[in-house]
Amino acid sequence: MFEIIIFLVVLVLVFLATGVRIVQTSQAVVVERLGSYSRTLGAGINLIIPFVDKPRPINRQYFAVGAEGEAVRLNRTESKIDLRETVMDVPPRAMITQDNVTVSVNTAVYYQIIDPQSAVYQVENLVMAIEVLTNTTLRALVGKMELDKLFESREDINTELQLTLDEAGNKWGVKITRVEVQDIAIPREVEDAMRKQMVAERTRRAMIAEADGRRQSEILEAQGERQAAIERAEGEKQAAILRAQGEQNAINTIMASGGGQLQPKDVVGYLLGLNYLKTLPDIAKEGDRVFLPFETTAPMAGLGALAELAKDLKGRAGLG
Repeated sequence: MFEIIIFLVVLVLVFLATGVRIVQTSQAVVVERLGSYSRTLGAGINLIIPFVDKPRPINRQYFAVGAEGEAVRLNRTESKIDLRETVMDVPPRAMITQDNVTVSVNTAVYYQIIDPQSAVYQVENLVMAIEVLTNTTLRALVGKMELDKLFESREDINTELQLTLDEAGNKWGVKITRVEVQDIAIPREVEDAMRKQMVAERTRRAMIAEADGRRQSEILEAQGERQAAIERAEGEKQAAILRAQGEQNAINTIMASGGGQLQPKDVVGYLLGLNYLKTLPDIAKEGDRVFLPFETTAPMAGLGALAELAKDLKGRAGLG
């Protein structure tokens, strides 16, 4: 009887050890019964039949950094499937662009297992499958682009990679949440050539900007000079009009004071004589002697005639 009790206790302990499965939150366990899929265990305490039900392990692959900084591939088999979002750092791979430049591209893939059953049965090694598909798709995309376009199209590459991986991931029970191209490394000689090209391009743009600024400055200066010339001409025009009006008013005033006995030519001669007398001191400043041409006596004669006429008019006014 005592042996039976011990046997039952041992049997219970074995059952508890092998038949009770505690699954953490954000984990799942795929259970097979006699080699066939039975069910998927969720978070909490789960019971399975010992020696009949068996967890189906999933192959996981990891990358670690080796002693010399290289990426080392590690394989591990786990019975518990992590349902959280996981990031996979895909090691750099050499690829050739459309213009035959060898580049090394490093990507990061963010994925989440949403169907543990498909992740176990639809693909042998989920991580390796994602890595191989990422490199294959990326190599095809890089081969269609030139080097300059490659650096400008990271967002397009990320989007295309995510769409391709997500389409394949639906069959594997995986949701590809995001793909990021982390780094694009190019050969040293190509990098030096690109740096020189960049410097030359910046120099060219600076020269163009300087020339354009100088051209705009010259245009503005020419426009300013043109406007100033127009304003000067307009001022001279108005001054000439005012002078002409003043002279006309002077002629009319003198002729009106003459009582109709003055001729316009006499008045004009008189005004010319006055202007001559005004400018004569300025002429005399330039030398000790002033030589007058014969024609300059005409204005003086006009002055004399007007003076005689003024005396005559004054005398008549006194007699009246």
